[in-house]
Amino acid sequence: MSKSYNPATVWKPFGAFSMVKIHEGGQLVHLKGQVSLDREGQIVGKGDMRVQVRQTLENIKAVLAAIGGEMADIVSLTQYTTDIERFMASGDIRKEFFSEPYPVTTTVEIVRLYRPDLQIEITAIAEIPRNRFRMPAD
Repeated sequence: MSKSYNPATVWKPFGAFSMVKIHEGGQLVHLKGQVSLDREGQIVGKGDMRVQVRQTLENIKAVLAAIGGEMADIVSLTQYTTDIERFMASGDIRKEFFSEPYPVTTTVEIVRLYRPDLQIEITAIAEIPRNRFRMPAD
């Protein structure tokens, strides 16, 4: 069970994020930054920020599922984008993956990612309840 907190002493979140997310005891996991690649390592959605955001979040969801996690277990996200305006216009896609309490989020515009056709990379920290967490076999 998690709770979010948005103190009245700072500005109110305008999107799918919280100022503070508090999780009860569980297994803390740090996810590598995910990008818009399919299982074969090919870019999905070249030139289309919305498609890339969706694929990146699907990749995060798949990584979490492999160890018993869910998107609701995410405590924190750091998002790197090459075009902040186009990324901000995809906020509705985030709401398909997250509901309250939203994870705390930092978004940074960068010059480029490791492959020029990639427009977004998102890394996450999640706390998976111990009764669902599965240690990877690999």
